[in-house]
Amino acid sequence: MIFDLANPSQLMQALGPDLLLIVGAMVLMLWAAWRPDSDEHQRTIGVASLALVAATIALAIFYASRGLSSSPGVIAVDNFRWATDIVCLLGAFGAIALGMEYNPRERILPAESHVLVLFATAGMMMMAAARDLMIVFLGIELMSVAVYVLAGLNRSSNKSAEGALKYFLLGAFASAFLLYGIALIYGATGSTNLNEIGIRIIQGNFVAHPMALVGTGLLLVGFGFKVAAAPFHMWAPDVYEGAPTPITAYMATAVKAAAFATFVRVWLEALPGMGEAWFTPVWWLAAVAMFVGNTVALSQRNLKRLLAYSSIAHSGYLIMAVATGTLAGSAAFLFYIVAYTLTSFGAFAVVIAVGTKGDANNEMVDYEGLWHVRPGLAAAMAVFMLSFMGFPIFGGMGFFAKWYLLMAAIEAPRPLTTLAVFLVLTSVVSAGYYLNVVRVMFMKPRPEGAVEPERSGPLTRGVIFATALAILVLGLVPSQLIGWSRNGVPRAPTQQAASADLPAK
Repeated sequence: MIFDLANPSQLMQALGPDLLLIVGAMVLMLWAAWRPDSDEHQRTIGVASLALVAATIALAIFYASRGLSSSPGVIAVDNFRWATDIVCLLGAFGAIALGMEYNPRERILPAESHVLVLFATAGMMMMAAARDLMIVFLGIELMSVAVYVLAGLNRSSNKSAEGALKYFLLGAFASAFLLYGIALIYGATGSTNLNEIGIRIIQGNFVAHPMALVGTGLLLVGFGFKVAAAPFHMWAPDVYEGAPTPITAYMATAVKAAAFATFVRVWLEALPGMGEAWFTPVWWLAAVAMFVGNTVALSQRNLKRLLAYSSIAHSGYLIMAVATGTLAGSAAFLFYIVAYTLTSFGAFAVVIAVGTKGDANNEMVDYEGLWHVRPGLAAAMAVFMLSFMGFPIFGGMGFFAKWYLLMAAIEAPRPLTTLAVFLVLTSVVSAGYYLNVVRVMFMKPRPEGAVEPERSGPLTRGVIFATALAILVLGLVPSQLIGWSRNGVPRAPTQQAASADLPAK
């Protein structure tokens, strides 16, 4: 079925999953505000939110199975959009499930916390569907405003308040970069539509146009902040440590997935003609993120901060997929982001299971001898650490994620061999802190007087088990996910399209 997105009824159909989620979120917001805050009420809203997310996932899968397409317009109807939607919705599902058991422990009782996750996810879905820079900006702002609040949700924690304030101030600064970049791109090309921008840049040979160059640079800075890539990463460790752990997991996965998906679509659909201008900055951004994330993580003794710097390193790996500028790179990105989302959620779920009230027990010493008291948690955390590292077999799909990323880089038309070698070297460095977590859990004795982790709730255990199982199974049979990743990635406009679609000057 081909959608004519100029037709209002078909445009509404194309936005079906988005509308279901945002209308449902509005209803749940009214319901959440109707009764006083209590543990029972937040659990009820949490269950309803999980049901809404599951229904939205089912609708997105239904749309993806129909093989929909559309003429280039402001809304994308392709498998890349549906894949990104599903990843973000899975992140929302995990965050709400973990939050239902984590929030009462930390006395975070407002039921609106679950609804804010839904609104943030609606913004992410808007970003995934956007083929217009103005819709991209609206999606980013809807997502960001909700996540700013979620980061400071624990009012009893000074770290949470500090992290939320830093995130808000730096996020507003980054949004200004994005908006100025959009304005300059519009000034150079006369359009905010991604396809039109791509065609006009190719036809007009705007690679040396000052406004287009500065606009591209400002977009790169804005996206660099949103994906927490060094040197635009300074907010991430403090925010990740201070935010409630389910929200930290959500920020490290769903927020990153949505921002990267938008990054890929803008660069591949709108700015392929600027490749000579943006390739070198993107190359260095990837290299710096890999280096800073992995080297600084070596000195971390707090698990949440360690995972924050790990997230910065993985941003570098994903930026390498953007630097390829190819469909293979986009497919490798999709596979990698699924593997990274599953691994991160599992790791943060273990952090919640080991932690105690006040977000304590997050230091490395608290994981010493974990195998002797909670062997299931230790085994699952070992799978997650090995997956992050890209270890074969026991690291599951994490190995194939890096493998396909390396293959896309080596086969790219622009020289990325050096960056691929750098990825391998920094992955070796990452073994120093990933394997250290495994060593501490399995090879160190349990300290005397150490607090034994309480048995976690069924939802937290379910997230840990499901993510570990998915990582291992998809590591054994990755072919289905690989084929899914290769279908429907964003496509750059061609010179022939430029000649045919626009009148000659």
